Amino acid sequence: MSNKNIKNWQKLSPPAKLFHYLGMFLLTRTLGQQFALFWSAITSLFSKSRSFKTDSRNIIMQTFFTGVEIFPVLFIVATLFGTVTIIEVITMMGKMGFDDIVGNLIVIVIIRELGPILTAFLIAGRSGSSLTTYIGSMVINSEVDALATMGVDPIRFLVMPGLFGGCIALFFMNIIFSTSAICVGYLVVKAVILLTGNIINIQLTWNYLSTEILNALTLSDFIYIVIKPLVFGAIITTNACYQALNIPRDVRQVPKATSKSVIKSFLYVVCADVVLSIFYFVDYMNNISTII
Repeated sequence: MSNKNIKNWQKLSPPAKLFHYLGMFLLTRTLGQQFALFWSAITSLFSKSRSFKTDSRNIIMQTFFTGVEIFPVLFIVATLFGTVTIIEVITMMGKMGFDDIVGNLIVIVIIRELGPILTAFLIAGRSGSSLTTYIGSMVINSEVDALATMGVDPIRFLVMPGLFGGCIALFFMNIIFSTSAICVGYLVVKAVILLTGNIINIQLTWNYLSTEILNALTLSDFIYIVIKPLVFGAIITTNACYQALNIPRDVRQVPKATSKSVIKSFLYVVCADVVLSIFYFVDYMNNISTII
């Protein structure tokens, strides 16, 4: 450290020194490095060397890759999940005499919790792993170094489109998942009732189901419909890019980095969901108290 730097350091107040040590500590940890990568990708969008045409094209391509190509699998999973949820909730609540909280349970299970999580899991397992493999292969083949040599920022060219494209795709896929689970799930339940002669013994109409769900929706649900997918998308894509950029220069490490990316994305998504759920934990308790 030069004499000038030493003098500047001595002039810092104790709180400033504390934040400096805290920042240095976080940057030596995985989560801190991932947050730094996330912040670098955000700020790279506003750099002087940005190209709106190139950046927008890359983001659109990443959005298409993350969202549109996973739609068939997501639609099938959402339909089956919604069908089972509707049947189980209506059957269980009907036997217990709590028909008036069917909408609350469906909103909690599909819209608030498992819908966003399952959507994030599908995208992490498919698109997140592909992103890690793609960038990791570029790292091993020295293509990332070549981009930097040519004056192209690898963060802006590779990480930023993945981050924004992943967040946008996850937002729309989450809405599609919940809509498919409820609407198409309802149609499948009605088909089951028609084909089996109502062997499951439930009475279900669209007017009843839609009214119960709309009455159960609150302002916090609409807020988290936006917040949760964006948070999950940022977590999945940032983690995928981080695992790829830090891969050892060995082609045998690509599968390991890919599996590590998926597993850690699952863990981070669940942890983030727990943290976000705390903010409407009181609402959950009110719903449980109505059941009891």
